[in-house]
Amino acid sequence: MSKEAGFWLYDLRVETCLNGRAPVCRHIEGEFFRIQGENLIFGEGQKVSMYALAAILPLLPAKQRITDEHDWMSTDAEIACPDPHCGGRFNIVREEKRWFSHAETTGLPDARGTPYWQKENTNERR
Repeated sequence: MSKEAGFWLYDLRVETCLNGRAPVCRHIEGEFFRIQGENLIFGEGQKVSMYALAAILPLLPAKQRITDEHDWMSTDAEIACPDPHCGGRFNIVREEKRWFSHAETTGLPDARGTPYWQKENTNERR
């Protein structure tokens, strides 16, 4: 672990699951996207309903953070589509932990360093 001030975030994998339930919105079993830091990463051809995404977005930063083992954010992973008639669900899985330095992620002028994303490979930026 770095001695520099910073924090850990989990990378997340958000996968569509139906488990035999009928979807109303566009939910395709097994489609997924990943979250690394602040970035949503979609594979080629992967799609997510913007209404369903709007419902889960507020939960994702909390799922990225380390929480107590008894906190529901640590134990509950399945989130329902906001349409009450839709059987679509999202399974949010914590994957690897990633270290972020405060200086690379802050906008505070006195603490600012080179943004983390400027250190990434040019081909990965977008």
